[in-house]
Amino acid sequence: MSRLDPTALVQDRDAPVYNGHDSAGTLPPPERICDLHETERPREKLLKLGPKALTDAELLAIFFRSGTKGANAVDIGRGLIRKHGSLQNLARRTVEDYQAEPGIGPVKAIELAAVFEMAVRVAQERLKSVPLDSPDLVYEFLGPEMRALNKESLRLLLVDTKYRLIRVEQISLGTLNETSAHPRDILRPVLVQGAYGFILVHNHPSGDPSPSSADIALTRRLREAAELLQVNFLDHVIIGSPSDAHDAYYSFRESGVL
Repeated sequence: MSRLDPTALVQDRDAPVYNGHDSAGTLPPPERICDLHETERPREKLLKLGPKALTDAELLAIFFRSGTKGANAVDIGRGLIRKHGSLQNLARRTVEDYQAEPGIGPVKAIELAAVFEMAVRVAQERLKSVPLDSPDLVYEFLGPEMRALNKESLRLLLVDTKYRLIRVEQISLGTLNETSAHPRDILRPVLVQGAYGFILVHNHPSGDPSPSSADIALTRRLREAAELLQVNFLDHVIIGSPSDAHDAYYSFRESGVL
């Protein structure tokens, strides 16, 4: 069996078959990656200009390696970005969601989920030895992962006297719109681990980090309980998504509530 050109067009058995025509008449087959000008081929472009020069669709094309009989790898990537709006939104999908997309079979779906998880872990690993002494760093540490969640997750960052991370505890995983936890559920891990202090973090899947009345009430109750137990409640950070309409996160400490 001859070796296939990795940039050549191959048919994915899970993808729709291109029939060569539409209602208006016959159409030429989609342009193959290897038929593109050298400056438009994702791999060659990356080698010459670096990965930052590639569009999101071109980065996905390199990951996919090959297209289908109805679309090349760039077309598949472009279609995913167009449908989901961004890589961030695409990262929220499950393996089953990926597999349901045209041109993506089981193997590519699993690999795509692994790539997004690897990106999250790389971002977190870099910050594990850095003091988490500002909401910016908290957002940088947990933002990539928590922005991708479709449900609210309430987490606890336990830190030592130098604000270095001891561990992360998930307290609850709520519905799409709300999460709830009693102060005792939050403070128990702090006391058990003997942490110097803690930072409470949760996400708003809507992308708007503005605190709700429930968020404010929980923060006030937790502040009172922490003071009674002489535990340092350092901040409560709500993770959102950056946009022109609002900030990427909300910090109760920066807002003067804590």
